[in-house]
Amino acid sequence: MLMLLTVAASLVLAATSAAHSRAAMTAAPRFRAVAFDYFVLFNPDSIVSTAEELYPSRGRELTTLWRTRQFEYSWLRSITGRYTNFFNVTEDALVFACHALGLELTPPAKERLLDAHLHLTPWPDAAAGLRRLRTAGVRVITIANFSPNMLQANAEHAGLTGLFDQLISTDANRSFKPEPQAYRLGMDALHLQKNEMVFAAFGGWDAAGAKTFGYPTVWVNRFNQPTEELGIRPDRVSPDMQGLLEFVLGDGASKQR
Repeated sequence: MLMLLTVAASLVLAATSAAHSRAAMTAAPRFRAVAFDYFVLFNPDSIVSTAEELYPSRGRELTTLWRTRQFEYSWLRSITGRYTNFFNVTEDALVFACHALGLELTPPAKERLLDAHLHLTPWPDAAAGLRRLRTAGVRVITIANFSPNMLQANAEHAGLTGLFDQLISTDANRSFKPEPQAYRLGMDALHLQKNEMVFAAFGGWDAAGAKTFGYPTVWVNRFNQPTEELGIRPDRVSPDMQGLLEFVLGDGASKQR
């Protein structure tokens, strides 16, 4: 009799544990959508190898100055009301960086470097993270300064196109993050309130901008940068997609890795 009771208790315990596991796996996400900056998903250092081939021992130096000037030009254009899309900004920044470093920018070199921005390498956890969100019923979009062509070309090259609900470029309203109207594009596209969607930022300045706008914000700090001293902090900081998944999906996310 004691043995039967023990077996029965074990079966009940196993059933309860299984039920709890199923509940964790099917629990509703905490948010209805995630809006990504593209560099959370694609490694901006993908272009360093191309730059190094063209300019041996100067590739990293060129890439760093080029990237810095890209964003400085987008901000200056926002402030002065002289908009052009981000691919044009990228070209202008490349020309400046090469001039500043005394590097000859031939037409073929220029074409190769600009083309590299259309074929960035996704981070190793990007595809799996996007699939996890989609499987959980979370809508996935971008809010990125990249031009529409840059967004589409990179998604197609990486085979990720089907994992997005929409690829939203701030070109849609001729803005650049961190302008408020750039972040508003996500709400308008999905017809959601700010508290219903999470913004996933790559840059600390972008995390500050999204949080100031009012989005729950996760800073996917892949390069382990210090927090920007702007008087505002993201809701969570993580070195990879796992922290974002846990924030959006709840504690069950860590059990389904």
